[in-house]
This record gives sequence, C-alpha cells and structure tokens, in this order.
Amino acid sequence: MKKSRQLEKDDHNQRAATSSSSQIPSQFAEEAIFAAASFWTVEAAFGRVDGVLRTSTGYFGGIRRKPTYREVQNVSNANTGHTEAVKIVYDKRSVSFTSLCEVFWDTHDPTSKEFLQFGLSTHLRSAIFYANEGERKEAMQSKVRRQMKLNRRIVTAILPGHSLEFFLAENFHQKYYLQKRHIRLCECLNLRSTEQFVDSHVACKLNGYLGGDPANVDENKEQLQRLIDGNDISLDAKNMLDAVFFKKTRIIC
Repeated sequence: MKKSRQLEKDDHNQRAATSSSSQIPSQFAEEAIFAAASFWTVEAAFGRVDGVLRTSTGYFGGIRRKPTYREVQNVSNANTGHTEAVKIVYDKRSVSFTSLCEVFWDTHDPTSKEFLQFGLSTHLRSAIFYANEGERKEAMQSKVRRQMKLNRRIVTAILPGHSLEFFLAENFHQKYYLQKRHIRLCECLNLRSTEQFVDSHVACKLNGYLGGDPANVDENKEQLQRLIDGNDISLDAKNMLDAVFFKKTRIIC
C-alpha cells in the first residue's frame, strides 16, 4: 500500500514537472536556437522570459553526431564544429522572435573579439540561427539596432539552422542552476533524467529565477507564486519551494 501511494506521488510530481502551462496548441509553439558563450547563463536568461515554455542546452552546427562536451570543447585536437547553444520553445502569441533576439543581446557581449576565434582556439561563438527568411530579416534588423545602440561592431553570426541537428548536452548541463543548488527540490519534482529536465516548464522557470540577478528577487518571487498557483504541483514540492524561495516552511520531502 505504501509503495502504491509512492507511485501515485511520483506520477503527480511528474505531471507537475511537465506542467499544464506549457501545453499549448502546436500551431502556436515555435522553436529558436541561440549561441552566446556559456549555455548555462543563456538558458537561465531565456527561462525568465514570459512566453518561453521550455529550454534545453546542447551542441549545434557541427559535423559529428551526438558529441560530448569534451569533444566539442577540444577544438585543437578534434574540432567537431559544434558550439554551445540553447534551444527555446516559446508561445508566439506571448513573445516574438524579435523580442527573443533582444534578450539574446543582453546575455553576453556580442562585440567580443574572442568569438572570432571560434573553431580555432574556442568552441564558443555568438550566433543566431534562423529557420526561415522572416527570422533572418528580424535577426538582421535586431542586430543593426543593437549595433547602433552600442556604437561598436557586433561579431554575432546570423546563420541558417533549419538543416542542422541540435544535440542535447549531458544531464549535468540541463537547468544547471537548479541542479547545482537544489537537487532535493529536483527530486521532489521528480526531475532526474535529461528528458525530464528538458520537457519541464516548471524546471525552465525555476532555473531562470535561480540564475538571475539577486537584486530582482522580489520580482522573481511574484513570478514564482504565479508559477506555483498556475500548475499542478504536489504539496511536498510546494513546501520545498516555499522553503527555498519564501523561507516559509521547513523542508518536507
């Protein structure tokens, strides 16, 4: 009987992890891929954006199938041609591709000459990958606006991505700030496998809040409360969230 209750609890938490908030009609869901130095910080930044449903870190643009992090970063001995990248699934009714480009510029320094060494001394690059001509134009226009604002040359590449395959990074790299700091919370939400972290709307948002500026903690708390209220999250998980973010209760899990 106890085992049965535990199975029911795990099933409830799994539904919470995938989240009803991320279930929208397929015609409104779009994907976008960006590369901007470390994918940890980029994933967190997009996770905080209203309208972003899911995020994942991975490797993009190379020639080898299913590369490892070690292979991707070892450009001097075995350059695979991949860069660290983040895939975003978003609701186009709530956020536009142009708006995502604006967020992208704020995640890193797009004028850094280090990105020009991509494939030579580094696997990191600054790039926007477009899926169609409309996105290419939006990305170019956004780049021009940001370059005029900075009054410096932006080295970001705007590249076609529709014929390339995105390979998920290892589990350790998914929702890095959430996993690094709150592994027990992950367990309460039944987040263990790479697929579970990738598919979870709740994990996407929590990682974004945890990877954000501590100065915005009050704003994050308001967003977090809406996340909790709007999703099917178990009592144990809510207690853990309260303990982590609101300091209201003792941790019960």
